[in-house]
Amino acid sequence: MIRIFIADDHAMMREGLKRIIATVDSMRSVAEAADGLELLNKLDEVDCELLLLDMTMQDVDGMELIRQVKKQKPALPILVLSMHNAGKIAAAALKAGASGYLTKDSDPDRLVEAIHKVASGGRYIDPGMVDKIVFDGAGEMLPHDNLSQRERQIFFMIVAGKSNSQIATDLFLSAKTVSTHKNRILEKMAADNVADLVRYTIKYQLTG
Repeated sequence: MIRIFIADDHAMMREGLKRIIATVDSMRSVAEAADGLELLNKLDEVDCELLLLDMTMQDVDGMELIRQVKKQKPALPILVLSMHNAGKIAAAALKAGASGYLTKDSDPDRLVEAIHKVASGGRYIDPGMVDKIVFDGAGEMLPHDNLSQRERQIFFMIVAGKSNSQIATDLFLSAKTVSTHKNRILEKMAADNVADLVRYTIKYQLTG
């Protein structure tokens, strides 16, 4: 029996997935979450063998959420069920730690097939996504591609010359939280200081 945790911010989507899962004797829905924070809070309490994840929930950046789940439960396979059919997004999700990627317009039979394969330790890519991943997602990711949505926002505010306190005020965050984000940004970007970030921005002609 494959015990499945469903994380999606649309109630109708969660209900539809539960109905599909209920038709298959070898799998069962055991938990659900409507946002990333709820997912992370419930994760340690739920005995599950696969996470069916919508990576576009609003409260947590999708790639960051995948990384946090893998950090919290490294052995838990993640099957991303996404509205995005862009190769670069799919490739980034797999690189972040997902074991499979399927678009939301896929047939129920394909979803069942993907769940079985990912839960058994395999990897699954939506057949319609294979060429896109190869041709659109094959390019090497740059350091700034690994930033979460919030980190990217703060990154551009830093290179614009704003101080931690100014950023904290603008984003309604504490100065400590901004400082933590800044340290993570420097680490992910392999930068020693703000000047390095500015030079990087100029080199790759990045704009916020």
